[in-house]
Amino acid sequence: MFELDPRLVADSHPVTQWPLCQVRLMDDARYPWLILIPRRATVVEPFDLNEADQVLLWREANHAGAILKTATGATKINIAAIGNIVSQLHVHVIARKPGDTAWPGPVWGQGSPEHLDQAALTETLARLRARLVAPEDSAQ
Repeated sequence: MFELDPRLVADSHPVTQWPLCQVRLMDDARYPWLILIPRRATVVEPFDLNEADQVLLWREANHAGAILKTATGATKINIAAIGNIVSQLHVHVIARKPGDTAWPGPVWGQGSPEHLDQAALTETLARLRARLVAPEDSAQ
């Protein structure tokens, strides 16, 4: 049975559910940052997914990136599945621009998260939920 790692719960907010992934917003106001978590038990690496789910994971990550880029005017979208601290497979989709606090380096290990206040969180979640419609799954 799929269970979300408690660290992902603590660091992010639920946005929506897609065919494969739970989509969450990272609680860090410095970057528009989504996390996609495949709803499959005991999955650590992308190759732990069956072939159809591997294709769907990439489709969902690309779709999230395209929406985030348009919504934020980002210069670059970073997509990564590192998992050294939280081993449960999750994919980071982060909108980046020159001048953000970590540019041009990676966001990991750069300062401390700036948590979203309640008003910003409510507004951001509403805006994302309106835009983050699941990608069409042409494989079905």
